[in-house]
Amino acid sequence: MGLFLSSILNTATTIIIIAIILRALLSFAPLDPYHPIARLLHQFTEPFLRPIRNLMPSMGMMDFSPMIAILVLSVVNRVLQQILISLFP
Repeated sequence: MGLFLSSILNTATTIIIIAIILRALLSFAPLDPYHPIARLLHQFTEPFLRPIRNLMPSMGMMDFSPMIAILVLSVVNRVLQQILISLFP
């Protein structure tokens, strides 16, 4: 049971991280912000990025919130996986 829940958690975290990376890469492309893919990525990733942006001081044109979000998600994923595996051997 623990491995199954850990696998689901890992898959969900991977999907979120890929979406954050895609959003960061698309920010360099001249894509219409109202394009359905751009809107979907924005709506999906903004709940993860907005709290980090609110806590960080402004760094000018650079937005480091995707890197920090990926780092935090990775750490939380590892910790929760260890907890799940220990609770449900």
